[in-house]
Amino acid sequence: MYFTDRGIEELISRRGDEEVTLGWLAEQLQAFTDVHPEHESAVERLATWLARLDDPED
Repeated sequence: MYFTDRGIEELISRRGDEEVTLGWLAEQLQAFTDVHPEHESAVERLATWLARLDDPED
């Protein structure tokens, strides 16, 4: 397990049974980048990747 996987594992264990909308997730990502603007690039890359999951060109 990578060190960065610890946060993912915690997310699964604490909130893995919840259902959320992509709109809710987008709002949370915006709130996170408001508080942590130094991580905006990574959050934008993740959001773009999620948005294009079904795009065969990417």
